[in-house]
Amino acid sequence: MSEVIKEIPIARTKLTKGESMIECEATAEMLMMTGAVRSPEKTDEPIEVVLVRAVLEGEHDRYGRLYEMYAPLVHGILLARVPRDEVADLVQDIFLHALRKLHTLRDAKSFGPWIAMIARNRAMDFHRASRETIEVTEQTAVAKPRDRTAHEVLNLIRELPDAYRETLVLRFVEGMTGPEIAARVGLTPASVRVNLHRGMKLLRDRMGVARA
Repeated sequence: MSEVIKEIPIARTKLTKGESMIECEATAEMLMMTGAVRSPEKTDEPIEVVLVRAVLEGEHDRYGRLYEMYAPLVHGILLARVPRDEVADLVQDIFLHALRKLHTLRDAKSFGPWIAMIARNRAMDFHRASRETIEVTEQTAVAKPRDRTAHEVLNLIRELPDAYRETLVLRFVEGMTGPEIAARVGLTPASVRVNLHRGMKLLRDRMGVARA
């Protein structure tokens, strides 16, 4: 009798394991059939693509995120080209214009280079309308090599070739890193480094500062 009693728990244990195995297999099969078991979908879309699509679909509040991302870029481009007191209003105008024309953007990944071009064009329009820009001659630059104000240095940067002055302002005024400038403007990091190096050399020459 005792031998029979001892065998019952063993039999029940085997039965329970068997039922458990069958139940697990059935559950797994059911989940796979219903599509419940699948790895989460991943997207490699740049954030610009997601935001542009959302804005075009009517979520206009998402445009604020694009503004946060690209306002320093636009501000820097303008600061390299127009008087400082004109920059803030032009930044607002450019983003409003970009919002109205967003549907014409063919590739949302290119939002950065696109709005950068709008900013450059707007700066040229500004100079066509008004030629009142502050100019510092090379003689003045060399005569005062030390204790320059930020305003004087900015004017010297504005005298540099286009690519150099824009990159310098984005780096040293807007505080953007080299990779950030490259990503926003659509240049390679190597090109940004070259522009920074050559721009700084020209700026030192204009300021009459000998390289240490």
